[in-house]
Amino acid sequence: MPRLSKALIVGLVIGMLGVMASLAPFGLSLEENIGLDLLFKLRGVREAPSDVIIVTADKVSADKLNVPTEPHKWPRSLHARLIDNLVKKGAAVIAFDMVFDEARSYEHDNLFAEAIKNARNVILSEYLRKEKVLLTDEEGKHAGHLDIERLVPPIPPLARSAVALAPFPLPKVPVKVSQYWMFKKSAGDTATLPVVAFQIFALEVYDEFVHLLGKVSPSQSDKLPYTKDMVITGKGVQSLVHVLRDTFEKEPLIAEKMLEDLQDSRTFSVDTKKAQVLKSLIRMYQHTNSRYLNFYGTPGAIETVPYYRLLESQENSADNQEQFDLSGKAVFVGVSEHLSPEQQDGFYTVFSQSSGVDISGVEIAAIAFANLLEDMAVQPLGFRTHLALVFFWGMGLGILCLLFPTVIATVSVIGLSLLYLFAALYQFKNTGSWHPLVIPLFFQAPIAYFGTVLWKYSDLNKERQNIKRAFGYYLPSRVVDQLAKNMANMKTSSRMVYGTCLFTDAHHYTALSENMDPKELNSFMNNYYEAVFEPVRQHGGIVSDVVGDSMLAIWATAHPDAALRTQACLTALDIAAAVDRFNQSSGNLQLPTRLGLHSGHMMLGNIGAIDHYEYRAVGDVVNSASRLEGLNKCLGTQILVSEDALYQLEGFLTRRLGEFLLVGKSKSITVHELICRVEEFNEQQRELCETFTEALNAFRRQSWEEAIQGFSESMKLYEKDGPSSFYIALCEKYRENPPGKMWNGLVSLDKK
Repeated sequence: MPRLSKALIVGLVIGMLGVMASLAPFGLSLEENIGLDLLFKLRGVREAPSDVIIVTADKVSADKLNVPTEPHKWPRSLHARLIDNLVKKGAAVIAFDMVFDEARSYEHDNLFAEAIKNARNVILSEYLRKEKVLLTDEEGKHAGHLDIERLVPPIPPLARSAVALAPFPLPKVPVKVSQYWMFKKSAGDTATLPVVAFQIFALEVYDEFVHLLGKVSPSQSDKLPYTKDMVITGKGVQSLVHVLRDTFEKEPLIAEKMLEDLQDSRTFSVDTKKAQVLKSLIRMYQHTNSRYLNFYGTPGAIETVPYYRLLESQENSADNQEQFDLSGKAVFVGVSEHLSPEQQDGFYTVFSQSSGVDISGVEIAAIAFANLLEDMAVQPLGFRTHLALVFFWGMGLGILCLLFPTVIATVSVIGLSLLYLFAALYQFKNTGSWHPLVIPLFFQAPIAYFGTVLWKYSDLNKERQNIKRAFGYYLPSRVVDQLAKNMANMKTSSRMVYGTCLFTDAHHYTALSENMDPKELNSFMNNYYEAVFEPVRQHGGIVSDVVGDSMLAIWATAHPDAALRTQACLTALDIAAAVDRFNQSSGNLQLPTRLGLHSGHMMLGNIGAIDHYEYRAVGDVVNSASRLEGLNKCLGTQILVSEDALYQLEGFLTRRLGEFLLVGKSKSITVHELICRVEEFNEQQRELCETFTEALNAFRRQSWEEAIQGFSESMKLYEKDGPSSFYIALCEKYRENPPGKMWNGLVSLDKK
């Protein structure tokens, strides 16, 4: 399969794995609990808008005011005084994240209600109570139950006085809070506290908003109160929110057109701050029921003022007016402890501290409000965009990792992952856009890298096996294994060994090659070598060299080993038998084969230079084995073995043929004919060996007539005995020209 096709397949697989992981239930959970947390931690703290402030009813304030620690037990006259002071300081909206569902002191409740009524900008919290409604069938029998959520408002005097009521439900369970409800669908699509608070805060641009809506959709603007005073006086904030929510849900293009007109500076001559509020207000109604919180940092990131500080007397707070500038700001009142891990209104978030201090509910409400004001909530990518990003990212990584070498792929994956992380972090910092991290970086990237590494390893292993298999036709398996592990050692892998060399040569090969078609000759020789190689393989030898009709096989060890020399001799006998069977099956095409064996020290390894090496044995042993094979021509024998090769060997019938000084050699070699295995010889062969040995001894004593008589007796036993014929001719020569008194029976040859 082409490499590019493999890369595309891997890329598609990695991309689809990322898509499937993203679609799985655990995908979003991992992104929210790990990926989003990582983005927050890498981004760190960011500055919260100054237009939102928290007034905390903390323990310090309780001590200063000499009231119970639990805020719900505080005299409500304190809340009345707080509202009066906040109104004097110019607060635009006051939101209480506290529950007032039980009547307390009549006087204090009335003071509180009066202060709320006079302020005209106070929002009180409702809370959701889960209830079970019994269901009955037509016969009145129990048929199950229905879980519903019911809004529980404050006590009537307070509820009537507030400009609006709103819940702010959060999961008070041991899970991480990362989202909040904007509109609670299970409670009748009720707007939550941050949404209602921002709508009241944005009443400063109400006229511009209505005018902009009327320009885009006059019919929809007619449904709204004409002025913001009408909204406040008629307690129509919640009604206004529902109307706008319904309008933008049914006709999404209205919001788009309003935003387009707002961007045209010629349409409205409003300052930058008002333009931002208008834009944020429109965008608030574009979004779904919930939003992800864009936290500003650890608890206390939103400016927080202790409750008691805003109740101090005017004389003692001359500096407070400047310090606590609340003009035009949104004030959230609730419990927000930043030092106590035993806080009762804490929620676990990404910025919860190791000490156990969590972010309070009122601070989460303030964060949600600040997000709406800045239009900087955490915004996940759209579903299709998310899947497309994950797919193409995975596909790109898969292709890159498979196409490039491992080192380049490693650097590239790390580099691209860091680049992706920095790009995602940049978008998160500046726009609140949330790009997935866990699936691309911690799932796809490792799978792409390690998956392709395994694929490459598998392919490389297959290639290595193919190479080893191919080299195995030319080199020993041990050598192939060494080369596969370290090709660099090719030049230095030679070693000194003690070995046995077996040299073969086929008679009549030259004539055969002249008369045969090259293609037929190739097929014929392959069949011949199959017969010759098989015994070598069976007896643990190495076919070192093949040239034309000749073969060199080797048995090598670090030290002399009789067992390997035995295997070499057995191989020689088996080759002779295999060639005989081959010739019988080849009809007129005959290749009689001669063999020579010799043992000794030699260098074994890769021999060559520049760009060409061959695995060979180098040394006198190889040359001597070749000369012994050639000596067969003179002696008319088939297998000749040196005395070194037969040293301490048993189990073979051999015939000592004498001491020879071969052509080109300065040292003589004692030569034996290898006849057969001991268990295979017959009486004629044994008698031949004995008779020949007696004749050879007479030859060495220069008793020429006795030697001739003995060799003649040998030929009577075996008419075609080549060694006997050779020595008869030599004895007749020496009878005419004796070699001298110092001669010791050495036969010198002057030709191969």
